[in-house]
Amino acid sequence: MDAKLANYGISADNVKWNLSPEELIQIALDKKQVEKASSGAINVLTGKFTGRSPQDRFIVKDEITENTVWWDGKTNLPFDSDKFDALYDKVTKHLSGKELFVRDVFACADDRYKLKIRAINEMPWANLFVYNMFINPTASELESFGDPEWLIVSAPSFEADPEVDGTRQGNFAILNFSRKIALIGGTGYTGEMKKGIFSALNFILPTYKNTLPMHCSANMGEDGDTAMFFGLSGTGKTTLSADKNRKLIGDDEHGWTDDNTIFNFEGGCYAKVINLSAEGEPEIFGAIKEGSLLENCVFKPGTNEVDFEDKSITENTRVSYPIDYIENIAVPSLGKNPKNIFFLSFDAFGVFPPIAKLNPNQAAYLFISGYTSKVAGTEAGVTEPQTTFSTCFGAPFMPLHPTKYASLLSDKVAKTGVNVWLLNTGWNGQGKRMSLKDTRAVINAALRGDLDNVEFKQDPYFGFEIPQTCPGVSSDEILKVESSWTDMAAYDEKAKSLASKFKENFKKFESFADADLLSGGPLV
Repeated sequence: MDAKLANYGISADNVKWNLSPEELIQIALDKKQVEKASSGAINVLTGKFTGRSPQDRFIVKDEITENTVWWDGKTNLPFDSDKFDALYDKVTKHLSGKELFVRDVFACADDRYKLKIRAINEMPWANLFVYNMFINPTASELESFGDPEWLIVSAPSFEADPEVDGTRQGNFAILNFSRKIALIGGTGYTGEMKKGIFSALNFILPTYKNTLPMHCSANMGEDGDTAMFFGLSGTGKTTLSADKNRKLIGDDEHGWTDDNTIFNFEGGCYAKVINLSAEGEPEIFGAIKEGSLLENCVFKPGTNEVDFEDKSITENTRVSYPIDYIENIAVPSLGKNPKNIFFLSFDAFGVFPPIAKLNPNQAAYLFISGYTSKVAGTEAGVTEPQTTFSTCFGAPFMPLHPTKYASLLSDKVAKTGVNVWLLNTGWNGQGKRMSLKDTRAVINAALRGDLDNVEFKQDPYFGFEIPQTCPGVSSDEILKVESSWTDMAAYDEKAKSLASKFKENFKKFESFADADLLSGGPLV
């Protein structure tokens, strides 16, 4: 029996510790759990769940969390401590006697914040995901790793009994801050593991370290200037931060310290690959090779070549790969000198312009609002875009009250004088998505300072400033979203409708909002 796992209540003899990617891939292939693509990557079908299931994410309510977690009834759902203990014992009993895959890794690229994690996986390909996505210790670090600070237990084949176990249905993802465990069962979707640990860090860093955790990607220019891209899945965080002319710091979660260091939480990238092409996103396309893990992709008939346009399983097709699969990266994954922040919104109403500049009050208002349209396939049950307001652009992963994160962001923006921009990566008035080429052009113009001295026009509905010209954009009309509407009365109605949704959503925050913050909201 493996003595280390016995400490976690697992009785198992066949335990594989810290296997190489090659070994994990071969085991998964031998077990016929995955298929190899022509690029060299392996593809796994994760089963019933091809995305996160937010209604089945829980936090144990105890003396640590009772008065600190924001129990909003939607994203931070309480779970009974005794129920957790009983369910944990059932899961570990279920895993006992099985072949298991265990890996020791770190989160947080800044050594001052490094978190030791041990992942216990039922599936070899899930352990490969852990290898790809977290920071792997050196040989000497592994030798002296010792006991982990947090434990991930992932058992896709275990299904809970809701009436007995206190879950909503058979699948679950539960955080226990007292026992420091992320317990996952009934789902093979690997994203639940990484989001579990990141949710833990989103509690730990502001509470104990005075550090702002951010659901954003980040990259760095030749002069050392750092840019951050906030947004939910599907809005372009990964795509837009993978820029051949800038060093990638990370694509999903970062911390912003008191000394203005931006550090990556992870050691890999988890990119959406629906409609991926070598021409459109060469950095991501080139990273799909030996060692990469594709999820829920479909091969072209009679081949093992991925059909990236096929969404018959899900629109949330994914790939995970180590960050050094991207050629131009920051080593280590740290940045300083933050100069630009981009808020990404997939606006399905055709109201937001491709780019607009925000004043500090608007930045705080839009950060707390976290508007986008939920993209099909990112979450279970979502089949078409839906308007959503996700606090701090990451409500499903933010355990604390939004004011905690907003206050930290406002302080840092004020101290650094960083520029804050709104980007619409969604649709114009004709229902046509903003082209990646034009989106990159407006971003590059902002990064270079080319928008500092152009003419701006105030949006009559939301008040932010819209540049009227932009170097590198094929047509100035692209910047003026109203020009894509043939019916101006319909545009006016749609814009006012979206503004009213912003105000309705913000009512729950009005009790703490001062006049400055409220002034950042819509004008109508």
